[in-house]
Amino acid sequence: MGEATELLDHGSERAKVESWRLHVLIEGGYPLPLAEKLAVALDADLHEAVELVAKGCDPKTAAEILL
Repeated sequence: MGEATELLDHGSERAKVESWRLHVLIEGGYPLPLAEKLAVALDADLHEAVELVAKGCDPKTAAEILL
């Protein structure tokens, strides 16, 4: 596999992961702008993000904690 193909495959996988994270965050109660920020921040713990909101934390506050 060539270097360009490997980069495209990596980018494609990352896009899939970010899309899935975005879906989970929106389903978890995050408004779209915050969900987008968290979805691309792969170091932000997705499970913690959803759990914080489920326990009553405001999504904006949760995003500030995680980012």
